Amino acid sequence: MDIKKLQAVVIDALEDVKAQEIRVFDTTHLTSLFDRIAVASGTSNRQTKALASSVREKVKEAGGDVISMEGEDTGEWVLVDLGDMIVHIMQPAIRAYYRLEEIWGEKEVKFGAAKRTTKKLASASSDEEEEKPKKVVKRHISASQTTVDDEPKAKPARKPRTPKAEGETTAKKRAPKTPAGKTVKVAASKSSGVKKAPAKRKSAA
Repeated sequence: MDIKKLQAVVIDALEDVKAQEIRVFDTTHLTSLFDRIAVASGTSNRQTKALASSVREKVKEAGGDVISMEGEDTGEWVLVDLGDMIVHIMQPAIRAYYRLEEIWGEKEVKFGAAKRTTKKLASASSDEEEEKPKKVVKRHISASQTTVDDEPKAKPARKPRTPKAEGETTAKKRAPKTPAGKTVKVAASKSSGVKKAPAKRKSAA
């Protein structure tokens, strides 16, 4: 297992059981036996044992190897050997007496950086699942917008024709075409307002 992933799993396991003063140190420049040391405190024998078992279970679930565990009998100082990483779970009085931080603590690993790896791995799968419904929602919105935009616009209402206009158009259609050069007499239309004068009666002789 990658050392960054391993240290992140260990920190998560310690936090699950509420360990106190968790610190991780890089020891690659001091020894070739292991790359990291983690030190944490438990307030009682029961808590130190629970912290050690939590680390063991979480590492095994992540696919790591647990080489050995020591100190579970008393619970004052429990050591968990993970190969590339050693975890020391101690009660406050034992921790203050041995001061492991002064021996191995030249290069401390930042707490946020150690946890960042597992958070990225854990959030990667959840982000992919969350993106899928978002895409569906976006497509649904765009589809609804296109349906609104594609609706045919209402045609403007046509102006009603006046009777006068209809009479003119029908008269134009009915009027025969006259050949060029000929004069044609057109009778007065009945619809015109001009009335014919009555014919004069012949007076009696």
